[in-house]
This record gives sequence, structure tokens and C-alpha cells, in this order.
Amino acid sequence: MTVTLLGATEIRSLAAELDVTPTKKLGQNFVVDANTVRKIVHAARVQPGEHVVEVGPGLGSLTLAILEAGASVTAVEIDHRLAARLPRTAADHGVEPGMLTVVDADALRVTELPGEPTVLVANLPYNISVPVLLHFLETFDHLQRGVVMVQAEVAERLAAKPGSKIYGTPSVKAAWYGEWKLAGTVSRQVFWPVPNVDSLLVGFDRAAGERGSIDERRRTFQIVDAAFNQRRKMLRQALSGIFGSSAAASEILEAAGVAPTARGEDLTVDDYQRIAGANLAR
Repeated sequence: MTVTLLGATEIRSLAAELDVTPTKKLGQNFVVDANTVRKIVHAARVQPGEHVVEVGPGLGSLTLAILEAGASVTAVEIDHRLAARLPRTAADHGVEPGMLTVVDADALRVTELPGEPTVLVANLPYNISVPVLLHFLETFDHLQRGVVMVQAEVAERLAAKPGSKIYGTPSVKAAWYGEWKLAGTVSRQVFWPVPNVDSLLVGFDRAAGERGSIDERRRTFQIVDAAFNQRRKMLRQALSGIFGSSAAASEILEAAGVAPTARGEDLTVDDYQRIAGANLAR
């Protein structure tokens, strides 16, 4: 049986059935356009037989598009009503038993996923997008690539390179896990209700091998946070608080091959990791 997708009329009907009123708090702007969900699946390079984790499936528009591509899906949904309804929606649209698993939970608290999915696909609201992505990349090392639809500002920041105005903490932390690139535009008109902001697709490919240990990552991220907490200040000043003094910070920075007068927004994730290593070697 062929998997069919949700249309705008059915999405509104499902929302009415479940008494779901889209809210900004949960980022419930439902995608009502079939071409858009297929575009996301294509951008994520989803192949038949793959296992995909989807965060925040909502009423199931994107879920069905992933299943249509022949992949199995583990969907993590915080709204109990939506989580309970999704399997029936899938069955009604031709999804075979065993292809969809629903995890009724807060994505930020999930520490186990059945079947070790290798691809992440999601439509994430502004307020949780970066924390959810970093949590999943940190927790599930079997995730090798993914594409998420997020507010344009978030997508651009995740994909930003050193030296750009929007390069910041999320840019560096995301780069710890792999390479991020913008993967496509999304019209406001494909959402219900229509949002007041633009959305973009951003994708990642995890780097081969682990960059460093959990302890190295934590120490590196601590330095990243300190550097960007005092944006546009020289690093010897910005890092003086965690290294004890500007002089100590300068010594560590020079040992890492980084100029003490450099600014945090000019450094790569490799630079930050070297600073963390130099601090440990002191």
C-alpha cells in the first residue's frame, strides 16, 4: 500500500479533533504543503531502509513524507494528544506496521532512542531548536546527518563561519560535531498558521571519528561560553575570569597558538579546543 500525505483540510480537521490550537510556545506552525515536506526529506537525503528520528512530528505531515521515502521513523513528541494520535494517522495513510515508533517525551530529556537512528529530521521552534540539536548530537553519536527546518536566524547562526557578524556560541558548539550548511528556503505560506518570520533548512554531516572526550568537550564549551559572554573583547580579557587573570589567559592562549588580542568571534572550534588543551597542559 502506498503512503499518502496529509493535505491542508485534513490537518485542520485533525487539529479540531484533538482540540489543538497552534501556539507560539510549542512552535506549532503546522506544514500544510506536500511539496515542502518532500523537499525536506530530499534535502536530508533520506533513503529506503534508513532509520530516521523526527523531533516534534506534530500532526504528522513531515512524518508521512519520511515514511513515503521508505525509511522507518522514531518520532519524539512532547504533546500527549499528538503522540497518541500519530500512529492512527500513519495507519490511515498506508504506513505498514513497525515502520513508526512514537516516543511520548520531552526531546530535551530523551536519553535513549530505539533502533539507533542515523538521520535526524525536524521542524523545530525558535526557543528550543539549538538546545534540542546540541542535546541530540551530544547524546546520540549514531546520528550521522540531518536536516532541520528552523527560524532563518537560527539556521544562519548554526551555519555561520568565524568572523561573520552572526557567528556565535551555537555556531562553534554545532561545529564540534560536524559541518553545517544552509539547505534550502521555506515559504511562510506553507505553514498554518502563517508565521511572522522566515524559515530555512539547515543540514549537518557528522565528522568522522570523535573530536574529543566528553571532558574535552565540556572544557572547550566552557571557554566558548566565556569568550562570547564578553563579545568583541580581546580574549585575554574575556577569558581572564576562568583562567584567573589576563596574564594567565595570555599565557594559555599563546601556548595554543592563539593571539591574546584576538576576539572570540574570529576563532574556529579547533582554536577553542587547542585553548582547552593548553589549559590542561599548564
